Amino acid sequence: MLIVMLLVIAFFSYRSLRFSSPENLQSILVAAAPFALIALGQTLVILTGGIDLSVGSVIAVAGMTGAVVAKANPGQVWLTVLAAMAVGLLAGAVNGVLVSRVDVPPFIATLGMLTAGSGVAYVIGGGAPVNGLPAEFGRIANTEVLGLQVPVIVMILGIVALGVAMRRTSYGMRVYAVGGNRVAAEIAGVNARRTLFSVYAVSGLLAGLSGVMLASRVISGPPNLGQGYELDAIAAVVIGGASLMGGRGTVWGTALGLLLIQTLNNGLDLLLVPTYWQDVIKGVLIVAAVAVDVWSVKRRA
Repeated sequence: MLIVMLLVIAFFSYRSLRFSSPENLQSILVAAAPFALIALGQTLVILTGGIDLSVGSVIAVAGMTGAVVAKANPGQVWLTVLAAMAVGLLAGAVNGVLVSRVDVPPFIATLGMLTAGSGVAYVIGGGAPVNGLPAEFGRIANTEVLGLQVPVIVMILGIVALGVAMRRTSYGMRVYAVGGNRVAAEIAGVNARRTLFSVYAVSGLLAGLSGVMLASRVISGPPNLGQGYELDAIAAVVIGGASLMGGRGTVWGTALGLLLIQTLNNGLDLLLVPTYWQDVIKGVLIVAAVAVDVWSVKRRA
């Protein structure tokens, strides 16, 4: 996949001089940042053999909540961010309880949260976006530190922190163990229910943070914010080499898959390729990645 990434960059650099400009590269990173957070959470879930379809709706609910809190408390930026993250954590915790305690299949549990969350987002705004927000709300995602916007810094820190945690800590080992063979993990002393609960809670928390950053970028709280984002997050994880059966995949692979998708989106936009053709290309890439994964597993077996 790294070779594919380099070939894509070389192709777009050849076709468009604007693509390799520093401004455009920064645009790719800014666009990737909110997706990176939900893709990181999705990585943990998929490593356990599950899936989280609710992150798109959680983004919308968290973004709407953050907008409402910001409007009622102008100047209280941290309160806005904490409120959005709390909403995301609550949604993730509900998913975690349903999957780990009630034994609802992850697809059904998170699909229910996807539907319910979409409705709650519209309820919060009374069916309309939350507008008229203070200027401080826009600074959450549009402030620069050392030449990088805050979402990009959050993305980098998130990738490094989670990457180290999954490779160097016992928590990462437990996640891989549960996804690889839950029965064997429990026999070895791993609390599988607690591990499953934690990955869905983390996924919801990161989706909440992503929601407030996305809403801050547009300085508004649209109820359809994040619609369809769960599919791009899953695509990034799968393209990055994770197995949908669980137990195999890396945070670094997810980061590479995410950057590949965002690079494709950016390059195809510069070449004025219609959106529907972009969807076709991404769909083919996802199927190809899964096909290669299945082929490699059979070859090793």
